[in-house]
Amino acid sequence: MKQLYIAGEWCDGVAARANVNPSDTTDVVGDYAQADRRLAEAAIGSARAAFSGWSRSTPQVRADALDRIGSELLARKDELGRLLSREEGKTLPEAIAEAARAGQIFKFFAGEALRCGGERLPSVRPGVDVEITREALGVIGIITPWNFPIAIPAWKIAPALAYGNCVVFKPADLVPGSAWALAEIISRAGLPAGVFNLVMGPGSQVGQTLLDDRRIDGITFTGSTSTGARVMSAAGQRFARMQLEMGGKNPLVVLNDADLAQASFCAIQGGYYSTGQRCTASSRFIVEKGIYPAFVESVHNGLAALRVDHALEPGTDIGPVVDESQLAQDLEYIDIGRAEGARLVCGGERLSRRTSGHYLAPALFADASPEMRIAREEIFGPVACVIPADNYEHALALANDTEFGLSAGICTTSLKHATHFKRNVEAGMVMVNVPTAGVDYHVPFGGRKASSFGPREQGRYAAEFFTVVKTAYTGA
Repeated sequence: MKQLYIAGEWCDGVAARANVNPSDTTDVVGDYAQADRRLAEAAIGSARAAFSGWSRSTPQVRADALDRIGSELLARKDELGRLLSREEGKTLPEAIAEAARAGQIFKFFAGEALRCGGERLPSVRPGVDVEITREALGVIGIITPWNFPIAIPAWKIAPALAYGNCVVFKPADLVPGSAWALAEIISRAGLPAGVFNLVMGPGSQVGQTLLDDRRIDGITFTGSTSTGARVMSAAGQRFARMQLEMGGKNPLVVLNDADLAQASFCAIQGGYYSTGQRCTASSRFIVEKGIYPAFVESVHNGLAALRVDHALEPGTDIGPVVDESQLAQDLEYIDIGRAEGARLVCGGERLSRRTSGHYLAPALFADASPEMRIAREEIFGPVACVIPADNYEHALALANDTEFGLSAGICTTSLKHATHFKRNVEAGMVMVNVPTAGVDYHVPFGGRKASSFGPREQGRYAAEFFTVVKTAYTGA
């Protein structure tokens, strides 16, 4: 059994949870320990005790530790990618790329540990100097989702450690394997006991403890909007700092002048790869009427050519849905789309393969209207709908007609429309002639409206959440 990591020691939990392969439900990846409230509180206590020393460590000490972690992640990316693919269902090439990205993130923040500068300014009063510095926030509770089980933990843990914070990390129950492997690498990086802690377990026990305990100074959470609202309510009552990354219903606008092959690629890559289980996935294709029939046919043909199969099989384009409950949700939305009057162009049926997995044929709905549930609610699966638009202005209005605002894309050869869209679409990230899903680790990540709350993640903007600003005045 894979254990918890608390106060620099591996320890048993109160129960165990089996980690099941969604490509083959007869394959158990392993058994992983589960913490309860008491063990979560012990992890928080160890992080609090370690904070004074770690936050005052030299930037070089922190940079060296993060660089060691990043180097091992990159050296073992194939092995870690295979584990990720096996437990989450992401295809092997995608999983290896994610493991490599985790390594690159740690390498990036190793450098950032050495670049956390400040300012020295003259006061408006004579004989007074002003210094502006950044200090570590404190103990950080990290709660991550199942869809990127090593990259999302990396882009939260790495900056937390780089800026001198201590960490209590709770991964998603569905994907403990990648989290444990990352924790095992971190455990050998030379961090003092208590600086990093892994507490696997249910949200009702471990997650709630992180939200309620006043020794936790900040919560960084990625997950559903509904859970994010509960995080905000609980942590907000004690004025903890919060960083919430939540859902999306991301539009891809396709104008009449778009390159059809490029637009189809953006739609399929952004909407269906990783089984559509990305918060940045395109799930609303908003298409001008002049190109509408050709676009629907092109995407249909592209989806028909995709291979849905075991995530580890060579040549697989799309793996399984992550588990049975998520598959049931996807199928329910397909029934809803039919009932609402959208036209199911292709897909939407459960598939049988050589192994017993949660396989779903990628579904494309056409002739959807913006009030339909399939056009408004996040499905989080390989399901997308096409909405007709009269012109660019109508397409922009449809793109903004959502409670979410994470990512938005446009396919066009018009510089005028691309420029206007970048300025006027209500999203935190905008893509022009590239898929909405796919972001760089050295620039800020985050959205608007119900998609995000708090400072941005990734890049140098991560300092806004993981540090606090101090202004000091010194008289002559």
